[in-house]
This record gives sequence, C-alpha cells and structure tokens, in this order.
Amino acid sequence: MQIARPGLLELVERTTPLPQAGEVLIQVEACGMCGADIGDIEQANAAQQPPRVPGHEIVGRILAIGANTPAMWRIGMRVGIGRLGGHCNACSQCRRGQFQLCEDQPIVGATCDGGYAEIVRARATGLVAIPDELGSAEAAPLLCAGIATFNALRKSGAQAGDVVAILGIGGLGHMAIQYAKRMGFKVVAVGRGSDIAGDVAELGAHVYLDTHAGDAAQALQKMGGAHAVISTAGDAQAVAALIPALKPQGRLVVLGGTREPLAVQARYLVVGEREVVGSITGTPHESEAALAFSVLVDARPRFESMPLARANEAYQRLKRGDVKFRMVLTMAADDA
Repeated sequence: MQIARPGLLELVERTTPLPQAGEVLIQVEACGMCGADIGDIEQANAAQQPPRVPGHEIVGRILAIGANTPAMWRIGMRVGIGRLGGHCNACSQCRRGQFQLCEDQPIVGATCDGGYAEIVRARATGLVAIPDELGSAEAAPLLCAGIATFNALRKSGAQAGDVVAILGIGGLGHMAIQYAKRMGFKVVAVGRGSDIAGDVAELGAHVYLDTHAGDAAQALQKMGGAHAVISTAGDAQAVAALIPALKPQGRLVVLGGTREPLAVQARYLVVGEREVVGSITGTPHESEAALAFSVLVDARPRFESMPLARANEAYQRLKRGDVKFRMVLTMAADDA
C-alpha cells in the first residue's frame, strides 16, 4: 500500500527488492498503524517516485540477508523494526553510544519505505528480536507505542510508590498506564470524557481525572502533586495545564508532538526546580527490553486488525479516531 497522493493509499505490486550490504529483507506478518502515520500520509511529497510506503511498527521474518550483516540475524528469524530505521555507527552520536539520536538514521515510513507491504528492506542495525511469547500482531504496536512509553517512564525520575500522571488515553497512553502500574507507581490517568473511565480502570489506573468534569491540575495538587507527568497528548494547552501539578523536582516527559508551541511559565521551572524533557522511542536494545518487560508483566496492547488490502479503510478510521486503542494491518487475507 503506497501513498497515491497526500491522504490516499493505493494497492500496487512492486518488484521484490534485494537487501544491500548490512541490510535484511523482511517478510512482513503485521504492521501497526500509528498516529505519526497520519502526518506521513497527509504530508507526502506527491512528486516522489516511487511513492512512499508508510508504516513503522513492523514484525515479520527474515527472508534474505545482505553482505556484511552480523551473524546473529538468520533466515527465518522473527524480527521487528520501529520508527528508527537503524543507526549508522559512524556519526558523533553513534560514537557516544546514543544510537537513538543517530544523525544518519532513516525514519521508517517517512524517509524510507515502511511496513504497509508484504516485503520490507531494513538496516540490520535497526532490527529487534521478537520474543516467542508475543504474537506478531500484538508485538507490532510495542515497537512504537510500547517502547516510547516504557522509556519515558524509565526517564521520568519517579520511583515505586510515586504519583505518575498519564496525559492522553490513546494508543500510547493505554500502554503507559499498564507499564506504570506494573512499575509500582500510583497511576493517575488524565483524559477527556467519562466514557473511557471503565477502560482506564481496567488498564490499571488508580485514579481517573476527566478534564471535562474538572481541573486536573488542581486535583493532582490536592493529592500532593505528581512526581512525573507523561504526556502522550497532541494538545499543547492541555500539556501546559499540567505543569503546575508537578511536585518540586518533578518532571514532564513529552512524547506527543504538538502543532502549537508549548507554553511554559519559567516560574514553575525555577521555583521547585521542575523539568520539561522530550523522549524519543529508543534503541533496538531498549525495544527488546520493553518487549521482555511486556512478557514478564503481561502488558499487552489493545488492538483491532485488518488485512493489508483494507489499509485505506483502516487509515480513514485512524484519522477519525475510530480505533480503540491501536490498529494493526496483517498479511492474512481473512482478517476482519
């Protein structure tokens, strides 16, 4: 499924690519759909030839291996690839071991073809080994929503027993709640509307704050404040509104990109030494840690699946917000 024009996917047949040095060819079994795909599809370059194939939550089996690929990767091995398409091992960030910040790394589905396809070519440095305990469809969302929230919580500075607020109860937020609960935090979910209260409780949140029903920051302050706020929301105003709810030396970890500038009053940062930090997804090693933790504590994504041929229909539902909580494309023609 390639981007026919901005906002529209079309089903086509392409010649099977050959893996280059340091690359593998993956026979895709499942590819998750992510909110970031919307930007990739809506803002695609219509003049690009061939048109881009989106998708960056890919799980499949190695079909072919290029020259100079490490021996750990073998034909038939089940692997994944996420948003970061494999570090270069040569830039200044790689030399520091900060592979997630590589300056020469493809962005899967945006600067290189992604997983809305039966076959995808990928750099070996971006590969993630998939545990046997996870099905391909359930593992796919963990390569973006899973690793992003897992890493954000580990970077939050919170310790077991601390109050951690999760802003945004969607594809990322529903994983953040599960991980936070299992990491031993007191989990406060912050969302919009009473209709999701039952889902939030089932996912493991101790408290749900409905911003339609009251001021979430004030409610958190009455609890003594949050040691950390994990923001998965794309609403800059909603994110900024929770900064006053942070305890002294608390940390706001921003995952969701916002179109509007994030308004931060310096006094909240200075008085109380609070922090605002960003967090990207993670390295392949960190992704494998997130997958292993998911298996260990039985944290799984909630998703629907549809076959690749119905990707355009699935995408339109994703755009409307008519998905709970993730959508996964599979190569099985009989999926509904």
